[in-house]
Amino acid sequence: MGYSSIKKVEMIIAQALTTGSPDQVGQPLDLLKIGNVFDTNQVPSSIVEQYIQWADSVIDADLNQLYVTPFCEKVDLETKLLADIDVYNNYIITSNQCPFYPGDIIVMSDTSNNLYDKVVIESIVDGDSRTTFSTNPVLFYNYSASTTRVLRVCYPDPIPLISARLAAASIYDKYFMSQSSPGQSDFGKLLRKQARVDINNILTGITILHGQRRIGRRFFNPNLAERYSLPNLNTGDANKIEGVD
Repeated sequence: MGYSSIKKVEMIIAQALTTGSPDQVGQPLDLLKIGNVFDTNQVPSSIVEQYIQWADSVIDADLNQLYVTPFCEKVDLETKLLADIDVYNNYIITSNQCPFYPGDIIVMSDTSNNLYDKVVIESIVDGDSRTTFSTNPVLFYNYSASTTRVLRVCYPDPIPLISARLAAASIYDKYFMSQSSPGQSDFGKLLRKQARVDINNILTGITILHGQRRIGRRFFNPNLAERYSLPNLNTGDANKIEGVD
């Protein structure tokens, strides 16, 4: 799995790449999916994963002068189950409210019974309470609330958002705007600009990627010995990409 996920990319551009046509002729269509998920006839999951991989390679190339790449996932939140997960319940129901959102990667770990699942939150089932979640894929094992840890694993912010924006921009330009315009779309340029701003903030030290291994001197600022070639912040170059203001 890359820095981002298919779910995060869907949430950025799904409205433009959905359709009312069913995947197979003769089958009814779930109307709730229109505007919320990709049309697999246009953009299959394998294509989205490939664009995420290419976006991740761009991030690694831009940041490998400051950090050891590729980046590693880390656990940033832990909670426990309120109810057992079994044949009568396949939802994750946490004992307290936590900042979980669709697209988050959840690890279910029951070391007492040697059980392990790694899934993506598909949707919030209980609305504002944010304690009950459906997952994709569905959990394979049954988990006991008394012995199971619920862990959220992620890459440091804003790496997942940068990856999702770069992948979404390329997919949008190729599969949607290329049918009506030979050049890049304004939406794609906006996503790349936002991604470039975040990358430049990391390069200039405004944003620190906690939990990742840095490259440089141990006891003093490496910029004092050999400064990296960074954008000129006084002229606002850090906020520009491909000549877009």
